[in-house]
Amino acid sequence: MRSFLLLAVVMLLAALGTQASAAPPNIVLIMADDMGYGDPRCYNAGSKIPTPNIDRLARQGMRFSDAHSPASVCVPTRYGLLTGRYPFRSERSERIESRIEPGRMTIASMLSAGGYYTACLGKWHQGFDGGKVRQDYQQPIPGGPVDRGFDEFYGIPASLDIPPYYWIENDRCVAAPSETIEDNFSEGWTKIQGAFWRAGNIAPRFRHVDVLPQLRSHAVDFIKQQRKESRQRPFFLYVALPAPHTPWLPTRRYQGKSGADEYGDFTFQVDSLVGELLDTLKDQGHYDNTLVIFTSDNGPVWYPADVEKYDHAACGPLRGMKGDAWEGGHRMPFVVRWPGTVRAGSVCNQLICHTDLMATLADALMIELPDNAGEDSVSFLPLLMEASQNDSARTTLVSQSSGRVLTVRDGTWKLIPQLGSGGFSQPRREKPTEGGPQGQLYRLDTDLGETKNLWLENPQQVEKMTRLLEQIRAGN
Repeated sequence: MRSFLLLAVVMLLAALGTQASAAPPNIVLIMADDMGYGDPRCYNAGSKIPTPNIDRLARQGMRFSDAHSPASVCVPTRYGLLTGRYPFRSERSERIESRIEPGRMTIASMLSAGGYYTACLGKWHQGFDGGKVRQDYQQPIPGGPVDRGFDEFYGIPASLDIPPYYWIENDRCVAAPSETIEDNFSEGWTKIQGAFWRAGNIAPRFRHVDVLPQLRSHAVDFIKQQRKESRQRPFFLYVALPAPHTPWLPTRRYQGKSGADEYGDFTFQVDSLVGELLDTLKDQGHYDNTLVIFTSDNGPVWYPADVEKYDHAACGPLRGMKGDAWEGGHRMPFVVRWPGTVRAGSVCNQLICHTDLMATLADALMIELPDNAGEDSVSFLPLLMEASQNDSARTTLVSQSSGRVLTVRDGTWKLIPQLGSGGFSQPRREKPTEGGPQGQLYRLDTDLGETKNLWLENPQQVEKMTRLLEQIRAGN
């Protein structure tokens, strides 16, 4: 693989060498929350949700068909994305402390050391030192984005259905959550769908429906500010959207614009935000020198009954949904646009993971990672530059379900060391029957929908992959 990486670096230098003073690219990373593999039309032509702007990214860049989050729920995925490590390696809990260890390198701290101005806008959901409920909201809130490599932060502590509800700017509470709000549910949906949020404390004048529009405005203003201030440094903007995660609250402009009810309308609103960011980059002269990455953190909460009712497969051909060990929980839309480097309209079928962003950006910018950073990060720069489309550096993958079940990939083989979804779909766990399979084994190249369990037919493959998982967990 070294030869492919060397070739990729040579190609990158050649591309940048067309302009003697070519600057490093700006980087915009947009992570949707709970958007499924089958929601964007560039992944699912039959999607009932219009996604013209995500589709535009795909036309102008590279679409990955085998990209994965390191977990099928929010918190561990974000840990893996930001640190380049599988989330099972961290034993810290975001409920009482910052999930990301003090001093650990993140994508933001790496880029900051490389000369970038870094900003995080949106949902943090990695916890803060001292826990999520503060004794004194007038004091600084440690352990958040500005203590983990970002120069600035504006956003919310966690998901928009988890109290307390308030805004944070850098490491300060904008307005304390001094009031209370009751549980909210939507008729016709399960308790964790629709306009759902949990009861708890809330800041005065904080409205859930305003959060996505406010983040859109802050992201647009941030991009404009970079030109206005004429910063000499390139920028890294991490837009961690809280949507289309619950509560599904599309504003009036987007209501009724999809064929998948509130969920589809809210997803359409997310797509519109992507388009506004792209347009702002173009208006501000950043369009041709900005690497844009769009992905999602895990699958949607979208049950088989929802697929049948709306004729919309939010996970496309995949089995399962958010939380699950099955592909619907962690196989993600992943699109990269990088003019002059990534060929427009290209598709990559090789295996990658969110954890790989750290090593990929480090390679692209010729930053040397220390040995104790990004342990589970594998550069896919050669794939972006099409130096290698048939030989990915990553051949194995571990992903974690909401029930902490670890799945392992080995090429096209996938092993789930138990029966059941391991997550939100029922049954979460099945007791093996006498003489039956103890877990699940699938060949994804011939059975993407995970319909045929090959556990009993391939005991040697089960044994091999069980050992592989143990080795990866041990750090080998």
